[in-house]
Amino acid sequence: MRTPTLKSFFASATLFALCFQVFAFALTAQTLRNEKTKEIVGDETPMSAKSKMSPDLEEKADDVLFSRQADEMQKVIIQLKSETTLNEMFGNNLNETAQKQLFAEEVRGNKMKAGFLLTDLTAVSGILKKSYNNTGLVSAELPLSRIRELTYSGAVEYISPDRAIEGSALGHVEVSALASQDDARIEVSGFSSLNGTNVGIAVLDSGVDTTHNSIKVSTGRPGVVYSKTYTGTAANTDLYGHGTHVASLLAGSNTFKNGDYTGIGYEAKIISLAVLDSAGKGFSSNAVAAVDWAIANKATYNIRVINMSFGTIAKDSYTVDPLCLAARRAVNAGIVVVASAGNNGKSAIGQKQFGSISSPGIEPSVITVGAVNTFGTMTRTDDTVATYSSRGPTRGYTTNNGVKIFDNFIKPDLVASGNKLVAALSPSSVGQSNSLITKNPMLAAGGGTVSADKMMYLSGTSMSAPIVSGVAAMVLEANPNMTPNLVKAVLQYTAQPIRNFSTLEQGTGQINAEGAVRMAGIISLNASTMTNGASMLSGTFDPKYQENYINASNAPNEQIVWGRGVITDYCVLYGDELMTKWQAMYGTGNLLIDATSISSNVLVRSSTLTTSGVRNTSGALMNNGVLASDGVLASDGVKLGNNLLADGILISDGILISDGILISDGGAMSTQSVLGDNTTCMPIAR
Repeated sequence: MRTPTLKSFFASATLFALCFQVFAFALTAQTLRNEKTKEIVGDETPMSAKSKMSPDLEEKADDVLFSRQADEMQKVIIQLKSETTLNEMFGNNLNETAQKQLFAEEVRGNKMKAGFLLTDLTAVSGILKKSYNNTGLVSAELPLSRIRELTYSGAVEYISPDRAIEGSALGHVEVSALASQDDARIEVSGFSSLNGTNVGIAVLDSGVDTTHNSIKVSTGRPGVVYSKTYTGTAANTDLYGHGTHVASLLAGSNTFKNGDYTGIGYEAKIISLAVLDSAGKGFSSNAVAAVDWAIANKATYNIRVINMSFGTIAKDSYTVDPLCLAARRAVNAGIVVVASAGNNGKSAIGQKQFGSISSPGIEPSVITVGAVNTFGTMTRTDDTVATYSSRGPTRGYTTNNGVKIFDNFIKPDLVASGNKLVAALSPSSVGQSNSLITKNPMLAAGGGTVSADKMMYLSGTSMSAPIVSGVAAMVLEANPNMTPNLVKAVLQYTAQPIRNFSTLEQGTGQINAEGAVRMAGIISLNASTMTNGASMLSGTFDPKYQENYINASNAPNEQIVWGRGVITDYCVLYGDELMTKWQAMYGTGNLLIDATSISSNVLVRSSTLTTSGVRNTSGALMNNGVLASDGVLASDGVKLGNNLLADGILISDGILISDGILISDGGAMSTQSVLGDNTTCMPIAR
């Protein structure tokens, strides 16, 4: 049976977008938002109308003002004002040298603004902690009662709390991603294998224990080439255990245990940046500092991918959220950023809930990854989206004259295996009082006892993210000149939609490494220098590029049909021209979400960022699930009534009347079990 293409799943995303149009809720948001990219560095909204403080800081400051809370020192992250937009800094018409020059000028400007800020901080009894010049952010500490005064500084664009972050672990990998030797690794002409060779991947996590046999340097495997810590722990250890597990899924040895635990990009160079402590916790400033370092050292280690398997509550809009701002700067510097979606897809009583994507996963330029439950099998026919995997839309917001303006973008972008995966257990975490394995001994692979192999089960979108990062490394090995936006588009276009799950649950579908590297292999090496509409292929694009097969022994010739779609903001783009012709939205400094917008209450596609052969899901939705404009059917296993909005409506403050709950206002979400979905899981190597 043919797996349904993404067009048969578009109805969910379209219905979602159309509900926004029908109800003034999102139309007002889009009108107030102005141009999405320009809002990253400010707009023309009067300062008196647009708040310059995060909502939770506003609440804390008010509590102090009205003596409901004692005044105390507050750690914050401050976005510095900028006089240029990101498009002006990194325009498509600029060559690489000009882009680097402008970026250097912006960094120098950030240093000057930080100097101005220091004077203003001193005036409010504050302390400048650190300046992150490559991201346009600084961290500081000042009394809660004085934060509002600081918003009047000419150097300040926005102030957010230095929020806590944590790994999103609850906690066959090659085959489940279609990255086995029979599939993706030998698909591109001119390569004997594709294993992420020479691609640098910065892993922002709890550190990586380099003594584990799955992590150690071996012939042809550079392993961890650099370690740095932002938590005070030793750089080459992992006292929590999360980062080592993530690194093993990403680049685990292909010879350890006969290759049964081979990581996706096992020949990639791993750069370990520890931002989480021995309890798996840290602060946003840790992650911002690590991203800042990665941008500055990109050339030294050929850092092309950043993996962020952690998250924090998405309170601020992506336009002002510090983690999002840092991630955007990394993407504009040519680095693919992959983030976990979060593990808040269901409530404490097991009810499905929407609007729970974590930051930095809410950032449009980031590849946000949800989790798949493979039930431990090699076939994909039984795969489902894990119950705990966070669902869209994104619910960060800003306020304007007291009105909350929610982002409400479609996320996640993709899904990948993430339930009960077996990977490395950090030797340095064993016996530590705060480590994952000490608190949860049942996670040890082999019946709850740490074996000589030191392997463990973990579940969560934290495990899914490194699988996508590994595939991204394979794509970049095949075609090193691809922009982050083009990498994201190729991964989405070739993904396989999962039956019975909406776009807000799976994005465009499950990662398909074999299809992605095959597609990357025929894209011209100079595609990023082309103009909108130019042919970007160096090879032939024919019908076989719409499908591929699993060649595993227990799932021979299982057909995988590509979804052939790319997500923008409230809709999905589709059409062969997404891959056959250069789309200006793939260029550095642009965003995929810029390709569509709402004009006069109608969803429209940009003719300057896309070509005429690209279509977007839109049009009147009939009661029987047929899109009048495109004739796209919600059929072949898609049950709108069981997915999202079929018998419900989205009303003013985000309450979803259906079989799920939409979390409004970035409110508290449930904490999931570290055990994941209680089903059959990945087997242990013997």
